[in-house]
Amino acid sequence: MSKGFFHVPTAINEPIKSYAPGSSEREEVLEQYRSYFNGSVDVPLYIGSEEIKTGNTKPMSPPHDHKHIVGQYHVAEKAHVSKAIENCLASRSAWANLTWEQRAAIFLKAAELIAGPYRAKINAATMIAQSKNIHQAEIDAACELIDFLRFNVEYMSQIYEEQPDSAEGIWNRVEYRPLEGFVYAITPFNFTAIAGNLPASAAMMGNVVVWKPSDSQVFSAKVIVDIFKEAGLPDGVINVVYGDPVMITETVLASPDFAGIHFTGSTHVFKELWKQIGNNIHTYKTYPKIVGETGGKDFIIAHPSAKPQQVATAIVRGSFEFQGQKCSAASRVYLPKSLSKEILESVKKDVESFNKPGSPEDMSNFITAVIHEGSFDKLAKYIDQAKKDDNAEIIAGGNYDKSEGYFIEPTVILTTDPKYTTMETELFGPVVTIYVYEDKDWSETLKLVDETSEYALTGAVLSTDRYAIDEATKALQNCAGNFYVNDKPTGAVVGQQPFGGARASGTNDKAGSAQNLLRWVSPRLIKETFVTPTDYRYPFLG
Repeated sequence: MSKGFFHVPTAINEPIKSYAPGSSEREEVLEQYRSYFNGSVDVPLYIGSEEIKTGNTKPMSPPHDHKHIVGQYHVAEKAHVSKAIENCLASRSAWANLTWEQRAAIFLKAAELIAGPYRAKINAATMIAQSKNIHQAEIDAACELIDFLRFNVEYMSQIYEEQPDSAEGIWNRVEYRPLEGFVYAITPFNFTAIAGNLPASAAMMGNVVVWKPSDSQVFSAKVIVDIFKEAGLPDGVINVVYGDPVMITETVLASPDFAGIHFTGSTHVFKELWKQIGNNIHTYKTYPKIVGETGGKDFIIAHPSAKPQQVATAIVRGSFEFQGQKCSAASRVYLPKSLSKEILESVKKDVESFNKPGSPEDMSNFITAVIHEGSFDKLAKYIDQAKKDDNAEIIAGGNYDKSEGYFIEPTVILTTDPKYTTMETELFGPVVTIYVYEDKDWSETLKLVDETSEYALTGAVLSTDRYAIDEATKALQNCAGNFYVNDKPTGAVVGQQPFGGARASGTNDKAGSAQNLLRWVSPRLIKETFVTPTDYRYPFLG
């Protein structure tokens, strides 16, 4: 039992290291990268106190050098998933009843481990597993995950402090119970921070978790497990399984003790999960919490008053950082005719200044590889189609090569059709499509932006006209959960820009905020009366 009202350390955003030539952090991460690249890791399932090696393994290779193997991971069978659920439930009571400050200390320690001795490890692992350049690895795997852990501890304390008023002779109080059962966390390949946050945020609130990382992110997921173990997370709180997503999910969702899902991934998969949960609703002991952040077809619209170079930079950074493999990446752009020539020339100049896509070990590379062959083939198909179509023109990039790595050149498509397929379809790669509108059609183009996509994740408007900014902010209020004014539509920072979208982009539960943590508790109101009535009669009875 707690013996005090404790104040957690004030959360601050982790400073981003520069990795400039000659810096100590640059040398350290390169040394760790080479050690991982030239080594071989054998990644087990983590179930309770056991590290289980099933013998059924799959290799792990860097996307930028797909013939090179850096290790293997063991694939779960149905019995292992059931065992993971059993371990969750066996661990739940002790973990749920642990005082909150002890839980907080574990995740605060994890943040400090990432900031210090594990920084080079988690960044190098992300560079290898997900082919991120060092800047993208640093802002994701190190800084954002640190921020998630620190800020979520602060939000947790604020949630616990939120209490109802009490009338005379009565004490009202709310306890924020963890969910009754276990939480299922499904995490994507593209952000190591998301992979760590989805299971950790639920666990922080006292829940136990079955975690299934993406097969393409197991290499860096193992580093997260190592960090949580060193931070003192008890066995059985987060159980980790890899393998067939259909089998794992069906096993998890068949359990009566399934209490919630924390998901980041594709819209189609999330809708199928929702349907499965609905079909199984009579099985569950409680109504499961369903939290998901899914796809995006994120936009940039420039007003005729915008500054061309600012627009060009927003397009290049927003579309091509991490090869466009962000759910927030800019992939459809609307330019006014009066500025389009200057903006497009700047964009082409920037794209032509990139090195040829290559390994993140070469820190002069802005662009590296896309995640796997399936992604490569999909992107190549759309690029080839754009080369054939009369209403589309590739004005930059358009080449690709998978002989060594899954390299797609940053590609800019100019279309005369605002409903062209790549203006509507999520591609998840370094391809952006641009439509030029007549300046006089600004207001109509805002309607076009709102109506073109099923998604509503991020978007940006660039303008120096405050009336235009106000008009866009109102007209586009439903098509972006994170809306940016005079900036690219990517780069949400924990504690500053809570992240999430609606429509087909998810449940908009805002990762990196108290709103998300509230989904992982089931509040109980306790009313205590100090002098209990002994007569049923009220005064009105006379």
